[in-house]
Amino acid sequence: MFTSLIITFLKLFWSRGKLVITDAIIAQFGTEGSVTIVMKTVCVYCGSSDKMNEDYLQSARQMGAAIARRKLILAYGAGCTGMMGAVADGALQAGGEVIGVIPEMFATPTLMHTGLTRLEIVSDMHIRKQRLVDLSDAFIALPGGYGTFEELFEILTWAQIGLHSKPVGLLNYKHYFDPLLSAIEHARAEGFMYAEHRSLFLCDIQPDGLLEKMEQYQYPQGMERWLTREE
Repeated sequence: MFTSLIITFLKLFWSRGKLVITDAIIAQFGTEGSVTIVMKTVCVYCGSSDKMNEDYLQSARQMGAAIARRKLILAYGAGCTGMMGAVADGALQAGGEVIGVIPEMFATPTLMHTGLTRLEIVSDMHIRKQRLVDLSDAFIALPGGYGTFEELFEILTWAQIGLHSKPVGLLNYKHYFDPLLSAIEHARAEGFMYAEHRSLFLCDIQPDGLLEKMEQYQYPQGMERWLTREE
């Protein structure tokens, strides 16, 4: 039932004037409640500010290096500042492959990383985000600001409504995300989310621990309730 419902929903889903439906997305729901993703490319969302403490930058380098050590490809927003630059540098220095996708408005010497394995310059932010989703098998949020929160919640919302079943992780370095986790739990307790929605993301304070959890991730059962409202 859930498979046919998702297919119907996707056929009706209209995004920026184009019908969005792919065999790969539909195939993810072939086995209800038991979808395991093989990670090859990991998208990282993180802050680009250059005002945070050095220890945050070091944690981003460690995340990039951990991705590279597992022979995974890092995909991110192609920035050279803040944690964005640090995560890319960490992966590159560990011998990893890094794909950057950046909109034209940010493709400047001040903001754009020029030492990546592959660099894609696109016309706007919406295309950048969609391209990163298309490239990636998993998503990790490091500490960041508005942009990081927006990207994290968009990718979680897409999982909530069945547009993807890929793992999402939070690197909770220095317990940065604790207030956010409390807010999410408050929303669940007040009835604005279902219990299974908490299982749509994973947390760890260490890069390797987070990646290990994400490698074992399975899309939670019962997600069809959000669409069918059946108990």
